[in-house]
Amino acid sequence: MLRRALLLLLLPLSVQAQELTVSAAASLADAFKALAPGFEAAHPGAKLRFNFAASGQLLQQIAQGAPVDVFASADEATMDRAAEQKLIAAPSRRTFARNELVLVTPPDGTLASLADLSQPGVKRIAVGKPATVPVGRYTQQALESVRLWQALQPKLVPADNVRQVLDYVARAEVEAGFVYRSDAQLAKDRVRVVMTLGGHEPVRYPVAVVSDSRQPALAQAFIDYLLGKPAQALLQQQGFGAP
Repeated sequence: MLRRALLLLLLPLSVQAQELTVSAAASLADAFKALAPGFEAAHPGAKLRFNFAASGQLLQQIAQGAPVDVFASADEATMDRAAEQKLIAAPSRRTFARNELVLVTPPDGTLASLADLSQPGVKRIAVGKPATVPVGRYTQQALESVRLWQALQPKLVPADNVRQVLDYVARAEVEAGFVYRSDAQLAKDRVRVVMTLGGHEPVRYPVAVVSDSRQPALAQAFIDYLLGKPAQALLQQQGFGAP
């Protein structure tokens, strides 16, 4: 009887030992959910748990002690801050995907250029919050490069992550917004891509094992899987570029 009780107490621990928590940028949600079955099949007993949000918000959670094994950011700058705070195992860091910044409107939108954003008919433009949302920082850089960032300030509607920007545009709550090409591809029936933007840092996605990971070997295995052919093919199907 005592032995059975001990086994019941130990069972949840053994199950938990194979659970891997991955905190990833919001733009990775659909792609990571799609590749999860392949990783779990290749690693019997492993179970992925995802936490999707803006990269800056995820970094704050990790810094505050959230139990995370893998961190995947939508920009190098946020991962650099993680490294500076010694929150990641630096040797594990890899770039596994790229993306592009695009201007989108509702399907019936008539905008054709960035200059059109200054038209009186454009009253609301959704952008990620530059302080915590990488797509917002890329947007600010792109608009500053054509001297529109300050001029458009009264029209900007801040969003907590790129998917919120996408939702604002898809529901026609704004006349325009800035998202990644992969997000626009997912909502191709609900948004129209006006143009691809330049004038910003390259959109690169780094991933790393979190220093306090309880499953560092399995976390590294997940990173290796991201760089493998099946995961890379899936990511490209979802609109991401090769690293």
